[in-house]
Amino acid sequence: MLDWYQAGVDVEAVMPRLSTYVGHAKPSATYWYLEAAPELLELAADRLEHAFGEPA
Repeated sequence: MLDWYQAGVDVEAVMPRLSTYVGHAKPSATYWYLEAAPELLELAADRLEHAFGEPA
């Protein structure tokens, strides 16, 4: 996941593949694992700030 974010991959688009790979029926079951990785949350927040502008 870190590699995907750092490479600029559309993580939302490829998340179903990861879910299938780890045996989850749907991506929402896989997102739970992201909470355990602060680095991923930071990268996701950076993408949101870039897409929508700096927080007020």
